[in-house]
Amino acid sequence: MASQTVRTIFAGKEIVLETGKMAGLADGAVTVKYGETVVLATAVMAKEAKEGTDFFPLMVDYEERLYAAGKISGSRFIKREGRPSDQAILTARLIDRSLRPLFAKHERRDVQVVVTVLSIDQENDPDIVSIIAASSALILAGIPFKGPVGAVRVGLIEGRLVFNPTKSQMAESVLDLVVSGTKNKALMIEAGANQVPEEDIYKAIIHGQDELQTIIKLQNELHDLVSPIQLESAISSDSLHKEVAGFLGKQLEEIAYLSDEAERETRLTAFESQVLQNFEGNYKQIDLKAAFQKVVEKEIRQAILKKHIRPDGRKVDEVRPLSIEVGLLPRTHGSALFTRGQTQALTIATLGAPGKEQVIDTMDEESTKRFMHHYNFPPFSTGEIKASRGISRREVGHGALAERALLPVIPDQEKFPYTIRLVSEILSSNGSSSMASTCGSTLALMDAGVPIQEPVSGVAMGLITDGEDFQVLTDLQGLEDFAGDMDFKIAGTKNGITAIQLDVKIDGLTPEIIQQTLTQAKVARDFILQTMLKTIASPRETLSPHAPRITTIKIDPDKIGTLIGSGGKTINKIISECGGKEVVNIDIDDDGTVTVASADSEISKKAINYVEGLTKEVKVGDRYQGQVIQIVKDRVRGNEVGAIVQILPNQDGMVHISELSDRRIEKVSDILKIGDVANVVVTDVDKEKGRISLSMKRY
Repeated sequence: MASQTVRTIFAGKEIVLETGKMAGLADGAVTVKYGETVVLATAVMAKEAKEGTDFFPLMVDYEERLYAAGKISGSRFIKREGRPSDQAILTARLIDRSLRPLFAKHERRDVQVVVTVLSIDQENDPDIVSIIAASSALILAGIPFKGPVGAVRVGLIEGRLVFNPTKSQMAESVLDLVVSGTKNKALMIEAGANQVPEEDIYKAIIHGQDELQTIIKLQNELHDLVSPIQLESAISSDSLHKEVAGFLGKQLEEIAYLSDEAERETRLTAFESQVLQNFEGNYKQIDLKAAFQKVVEKEIRQAILKKHIRPDGRKVDEVRPLSIEVGLLPRTHGSALFTRGQTQALTIATLGAPGKEQVIDTMDEESTKRFMHHYNFPPFSTGEIKASRGISRREVGHGALAERALLPVIPDQEKFPYTIRLVSEILSSNGSSSMASTCGSTLALMDAGVPIQEPVSGVAMGLITDGEDFQVLTDLQGLEDFAGDMDFKIAGTKNGITAIQLDVKIDGLTPEIIQQTLTQAKVARDFILQTMLKTIASPRETLSPHAPRITTIKIDPDKIGTLIGSGGKTINKIISECGGKEVVNIDIDDDGTVTVASADSEISKKAINYVEGLTKEVKVGDRYQGQVIQIVKDRVRGNEVGAIVQILPNQDGMVHISELSDRRIEKVSDILKIGDVANVVVTDVDKEKGRISLSMKRY
């Protein structure tokens, strides 16, 4: 196929889409250039579905390449790219969540989208470009897909919305919002914000949706130039669904109104067995199970949409019962147990020295990270048995969401110099575990004594719609997530929103639904927050006795080499003599800031004395208690003229015989001997000659 190129101005910069030049054997392949950031996206669809597949197998891979930024791995032994970074996983999720809703629910053929970053200019983020490229590859492949999809980043700088801001601009923005969507609706929203009010968030989403129309039009232009052969959609099994529904009759109606989940599951299992037995031999078991699930889903949806009855009996705007505890783990620095309905999150806060920061070294970033939130979702939390295969993309995504929600309220390092790590263990999950994690993490931070600016609460909102009527659900639970149309997670303080994550199962949300969701969620967040504050109203005034105490001192940057020593010999000796790295941490910044962290105050004092002894600048008038290390004699006459006193580990000075006492002294040794301790005051410092004059009589 001949190369085809289209271009336009998108958010003030030229964007170029090209196909037919690279990856010719893929079903669809597109390169997208924005500034000097270039990505290649490919899409391939299997010819047939694999036997036994009961879900849509979409795979989205986002490949970071260090060469894109002109970098070689800093690892001494491994120079090729390894496992995906957290940022790569989060970007892959952004792409996946933007595409998945536009495939038919009954599609069973494998689809793989691979996005490879070829060039990155450090100003134009490849995530927006990657969503556009992935959508373009799919429509050019002729794969059954209701695209194209556009995407845009929206910043808020000094009250003004900025589309696709550069990274330098984003440093000034109080909002980092990504919205993807089709011509008429928003599909995916991901946002971090510094307590931005709901009305400003809504405006950013709506204006972002308008802005991305430019890129949808450009993709359609490229599609029309290529005119790809359209593959047929998978055949829906609606007839089987009708048969199963007819067999069950009205037996399922009461299931939608059972508040006891255990009883509901028992009844559903019994009904499913009836279906499998009745239709045995006529249909595949996997198809029967899928049909039964769809019938159950329809019944639940009808009960909510038409009668406003939820499976657990709640009102549509009602939060599940809350239970909150803090300080339940004695040896941790902070802990909280947050339970909402059947969802339960245990969060533990750990405080560490500045040197415990995480080092970030990726394709587009070299930095450190002092605040981390990690999220674990073990199989027992849903009553399942699964082999442990490492952290899933979902766990990375949910952990990052809670981290983003809390980051705006974390105190500055100057005010609170600790490295902070939160770990949320999901002990039970029936919907909205990431928001339970956010709430539990706020409580754990306050229990640890971290002076957060404001407490944060979060809630997940659901949706049931038939295309005309809709019902927004507060505090989404598992069954409603399974049968519903969206999972809209919103976190924030009393002042505004700090994080958003939207996933949908339909072809997008209208402005009316978005506005209703934001409004309804604000009421729920405030209710949850007030309940949290009844347990712990503010951060504790003192840290846990097991948390390290941090002391910061300043030294002359020229003395850093002296403190570290050759090959780190000096600093390692200090750490060793103070009990080792498990007891004390000493971190040294280039500006001469030295941070000592230890849970033992005596150890901290000992380490600080060592540091000061090696680096302190001696000044006239300073008083010391030092040890006599030498009696000085005149080289010619041989008489004693003074004593050398070590006032600091690497500094000493001389007390002249005339400065020993107010009375006349014949011999220094009449008053001082080697090993004696003398109280002295500094009378003169000659930096050029490196001499310090001391006096005992003026002390």
